[in-house]
Amino acid sequence: MAMDHGYGAVPRARTHLLPPVLRAPLEGRTWREFGWILLSLPMSVLLFAFAVSLTAASAGLLVTFLGVPLLAGSFAVLRGFGAVERLRARALLDVDVAAPEPVRVRRSGAAGWIGGVLKSGTSWRHLLYAVLHFPWAVFGFCLAVPLWTSGWALLLYPLWQWVFPMYAGIDGLQLYGDGTHNFYLDSPFEIAVTSLIGLLLTLATPWVVRALTGVDRLMVAGLLGPSRLASRVVELESDRGVVVDTAVADLRRIERDLHDGAQARLVALAMDLGLAKERLSEDPQAAARMVDEAHGEVKVALQELRDLARGIHPAVLTDRGLDAALSAVASRCAVPVTVEVDLDRRPAAAIEGIAYFTVSELLQNVSKHARATRASVDVWRSQDRLMLQVTDDGRGGAAPAPGSGLAGLADRLGAVDGILAVDSPAGGPTTVTAELPWRG
Repeated sequence: MAMDHGYGAVPRARTHLLPPVLRAPLEGRTWREFGWILLSLPMSVLLFAFAVSLTAASAGLLVTFLGVPLLAGSFAVLRGFGAVERLRARALLDVDVAAPEPVRVRRSGAAGWIGGVLKSGTSWRHLLYAVLHFPWAVFGFCLAVPLWTSGWALLLYPLWQWVFPMYAGIDGLQLYGDGTHNFYLDSPFEIAVTSLIGLLLTLATPWVVRALTGVDRLMVAGLLGPSRLASRVVELESDRGVVVDTAVADLRRIERDLHDGAQARLVALAMDLGLAKERLSEDPQAAARMVDEAHGEVKVALQELRDLARGIHPAVLTDRGLDAALSAVASRCAVPVTVEVDLDRRPAAAIEGIAYFTVSELLQNVSKHARATRASVDVWRSQDRLMLQVTDDGRGGAAPAPGSGLAGLADRLGAVDGILAVDSPAGGPTTVTAELPWRG
């Protein structure tokens, strides 16, 4: 099966003149994260007040018929707050958190909706976020804002120190004063030291802000996004779709190969044999030549059927395992390939088949696209994972870009909880590593 390797130009890494510690205070990421901390305090106060008051009121009204629908309604509003927080996180923290799973209503009507909201784990996680984020937002605000403002104020002190003698009647920023002794930052040395302290605070504050917002990222992703179970269900549904699409594509390929290859040859063979039968009595020599040509066509048709069967599932893989099957694939590659298989026993038949076709497609790419002079295939077991690695000394630049063959191969491996990693710098070499579950 032919597959586009995805070789192409590798974009240059962006270079910076300043090291990260010096450019961090001026980066847009730092200012966006600081904006998140500034907005988190009023948002968390509003969210905490709403959650606590409505939850308490709902608990107090549980003895009446109003408590349950009020609690469900407050959960619905909290979901709305959660959507706002996810949008805010996407804009300021560069965290793209998917919306949680919708409420599952098992019965029609208001009672079914209320029951679905109250039974949903997402609703309770939103309530937990409202309660936990409030003290963290207060702590982050009280730590980040003083550091941020003090750092920039002290760093820029030489630019605004003149305000004190001109408008306040004092020599500079007062550090100490008891009515008898006063200490002002007014000498050039003191101003320089003040600015240096401000520089240190300004350089350190972005990393403090990033640490604080790192916790916010975890809260938003863990409490306001889909649950791990729901994410796993969506992933399995997507994988099932990939498997179905792959199976349909393989069936269509087999049907096309049979129709255009062996079937067409067998139809032509039947016609030639019919003509030979008619000429047998009139021209035995011509009939013998036609039978001889038909014999050649039979051999070609048999070879095509063998190739097709090998493409479905090679007999050597079933009989002798990956070592012999991959050696046979390597022998058909356009460049010399060394194969090393270090397995103490065979994995599950399905995993073995996927491993075989993965290496087969990667070696086809080496033959067609890599411009390599040699390649190697290594297969080994690491705990409960089957590891495959195909390396070539070609031109490099391979990438699993959307729509490319490598991306399709990655999707196929992902359908069985596998992973495909591509390391292919410009100029080579290219190393493609695949992980598959063992399931032996």
